[in-house]
Amino acid sequence: MGVMPVKKLVINMSLPMMISMLVQALYNIVDSIFVSMLSEGALTAVTLAFPMQNLMIAIGSGTGVGINALLSKSLGEKRFDRSDKAANTGLFLIFMSFVAFAVLGLLTSKTFIALQTPDPEIRKMGETYLGIVTTLSMGIFFQMTFERLLQSTGRTVYSMISQMTGAIINIIFDPIMIFGLAGFPRMGVAGAAYATVLGQVVAACIGLFFNVKKNTEIRFSLKEILHPELWTIRKIYAVGIPSILMMSIGSAMTFLMNMILKPFEATAQAVFGVYFKLQSFFFMPVFGLNGGLIPILAYNYGARKRQRIDETLTFSVKLALGIMLTGTVIFELLPVQLLGFFDASPEMIRIGVPALRIIGLNFPVAAVCIIMGSVFQAFSRSVNSLIVSVGRQLVVLIPVAWLLSKTGEVTNVWWAFPIAELVSLAISVVLFRRLYREIVEPMA
Repeated sequence: MGVMPVKKLVINMSLPMMISMLVQALYNIVDSIFVSMLSEGALTAVTLAFPMQNLMIAIGSGTGVGINALLSKSLGEKRFDRSDKAANTGLFLIFMSFVAFAVLGLLTSKTFIALQTPDPEIRKMGETYLGIVTTLSMGIFFQMTFERLLQSTGRTVYSMISQMTGAIINIIFDPIMIFGLAGFPRMGVAGAAYATVLGQVVAACIGLFFNVKKNTEIRFSLKEILHPELWTIRKIYAVGIPSILMMSIGSAMTFLMNMILKPFEATAQAVFGVYFKLQSFFFMPVFGLNGGLIPILAYNYGARKRQRIDETLTFSVKLALGIMLTGTVIFELLPVQLLGFFDASPEMIRIGVPALRIIGLNFPVAAVCIIMGSVFQAFSRSVNSLIVSVGRQLVVLIPVAWLLSKTGEVTNVWWAFPIAELVSLAISVVLFRRLYREIVEPMA
């Protein structure tokens, strides 16, 4: 962390996470491609279920962040009893999260989808899909937790293998279960949900295997899992709740955007869903880069090495900009081809082409904001990241999108994205400059 050439260090730390995130994005896209072959309504139905799925990811991932923080700190202090308690208590918490969402799925799936669409056919498919992925969500919660445990002890390669295997299983079984191939019955949207759950369960099983066989720093105990310690729960959520809140903002934003698009035809919601899947192919690698940057910045902050911090940030911004500029160029030049992957109707092409071109303009701006966000997290200023996320997605994006929707033209709604990103950049720059003056400059 302190002596390896910075460019090599950034690549070494970030590449496994970038690949893992890229595979995750790829299987989300493939999942939607197969669903779109059923009908545009099926694609819309899956889109409407996404906010709840994203909320599950937020709670599972945020809890994992809290587990990681306590576990890594305890290992550094050689307090192995506490690190074991962090892992075992974390498994209890994640199981309770699964139970909560299973109940939530059974009780609210119908209402949740109905709020977002008046179309009875889309409602039925959305209820089916959401009911399956929530009531059978044990796989996704334990997959994320086991991957976090592997990452906390530096075994990122095993974490990547777990996630990639789950993604591949999902990709293979999507067409089999959706269209009834290889002796399986044709299940339609339900097949997509079952394929997703199957991939998550397989990934969780592989994650468990690697933790038991390879993660020698952690000792699992059924007794400790069944008798969680209140102190450990408080410590996990002290770090985890801010992360959960920050990631949950995305769920609120997608749900509210679906509500704003509801008065327009259902195709507009399908386009929004397609955009979200496509943009992840460029955003996910940058988030992987962000994950690799945080420990590098935190270490050199502790070591008071300003030059390495500056060099890390400069190289990372260039790398993130390169990825996102590629995304912008593709969105600007090939929107018809991108929509074609989802069996787009002429109406989806009409709405989707300007949507992708307009929203794609904000990618380079988002790249800079994400890298500045890694500085906030590395220097224990997570509140800054929360301020930026709330400002972009809830304070600016949703109100502006709502106001633009009143023009009666759906194309105008998409301009809310670049407007919100520019405001986000302005807030990020102000907070970053203040942090840099207070923390980095005095290192000189």
